[in-house]
Amino acid sequence: IYYDPPGHDLYEERVALRLRRVGSITDPQWRQTLKMGGRSDSALSHRGEWEVPLAGAELSRGALEATPWPEFDPDGSRFEALLPCLVTAFERTSWLVRRRGGSVVEVSLDIGQIVAGDQCAPLCELELELVAGEPSALFEVAQQIARSVAVRPLNVSEGERGCALLQNRLMQPLRARPPVLAEGMTLPLAAQSVLREMFCQFTSNLNLLAHTDDPQVLHQARVGWRRFKSALRLFKPVLATGQLPDWQPLAPLLGFIGELRDIDVARNDTLPALADAYCAGNVQRAEKWQAMLQILSDAARLQRQSIAQALEVPAVGATLLAITQWLEDLPRQPEPTDDDADTSRRPLRRWARQRIQQLHRKLKRALADNDHPESLHRARLLAKRLRYAIQALQPLLSKRQTKRWLPQAIQLQTDMGSARDLQQASVLAARLDIDPGLAEFLRGFVAGRPGPH
Repeated sequence: IYYDPPGHDLYEERVALRLRRVGSITDPQWRQTLKMGGRSDSALSHRGEWEVPLAGAELSRGALEATPWPEFDPDGSRFEALLPCLVTAFERTSWLVRRRGGSVVEVSLDIGQIVAGDQCAPLCELELELVAGEPSALFEVAQQIARSVAVRPLNVSEGERGCALLQNRLMQPLRARPPVLAEGMTLPLAAQSVLREMFCQFTSNLNLLAHTDDPQVLHQARVGWRRFKSALRLFKPVLATGQLPDWQPLAPLLGFIGELRDIDVARNDTLPALADAYCAGNVQRAEKWQAMLQILSDAARLQRQSIAQALEVPAVGATLLAITQWLEDLPRQPEPTDDDADTSRRPLRRWARQRIQQLHRKLKRALADNDHPESLHRARLLAKRLRYAIQALQPLLSKRQTKRWLPQAIQLQTDMGSARDLQQASVLAARLDIDPGLAEFLRGFVAGRPGPH
């Protein structure tokens, strides 16, 4: 049973207070647990935790005296305002796994449901907790499980999922958020903060894809991965990229996501604007148009099935875990050598501004050579990379870089992206079994459309 004031003050400040019943209904044992701190952008959570046994099923303020709660709630008003807000009801099976070197990991399997008000959501999670030893033992055990079971890292706790359910946000896509950056950070720490947030966007939306067909969830998963890859290029001079795990096992899944996104954009954004121009009040043409939409709908359903099957491949989860571990170890990896080592020791603000200037110069050169399709394609990619980089490093940049270059990059990406979307819709029509005349209409529309400037 989780407790929070009506305004969800505890949840907003990343504090959780709960009562848990263990044992049988006839012989219950109650424990009160306080959790504070921790990050929400990594599956590896570092949180302060204080647990005490209680005689009954009532919260005890006295049991919080030896914890940081008195500093958080000095006058007791927050404690007095606490109400039960959600319940997790599950069966837990736990094992202690002992590793060579003295590490001990508790593996707990929870199967049940989360109940918040009149809503509920299924619960099926593995939680690995370090009892003794180094955090690397957690990943060793997780990888051992992932060899044969399709598991994926999850960046939110049961309590956080319950609060999201209570606020009707459980199935909402996770969008990009500003990473936490400070000028005194080392470059590896800054890289970790930026990359971790982007990878969290990707994995969080991947987990939602198993439960929803919302096109925005798919879109945000794709955006998260593209931001992550873009940031890897941004920080490449200061990263030991040779240690980055091979993500080839993700390739089929990423391919299915890209294909479904192209279908979604064509169905929902690009093609509706052309319907009147093609149909022009002609009944037969309207029928052909509807037949095309049905073919696209069927293709989307097949792609969703392919994504669901790809998510059940153990190698996918194992790769996500390996990248999660790489991110956690990033600040401790060996520094690059030679010129790259000098770059990694450069003050963060100066490094960030210089990297953005380099990207901006590359974009200007690509736009100046706009007579070649390859240059336009490169310009679109550079505009996207510049946008993602400015948004990630914004607290460190000058006003010129953020107020002038960011809108320019967004506008270029939007204009060039619209042209690409139209071309992709035409390619889809040609590849699928639609009316040849309709496919020819779309090809002609693409050919006659002026290119971006």
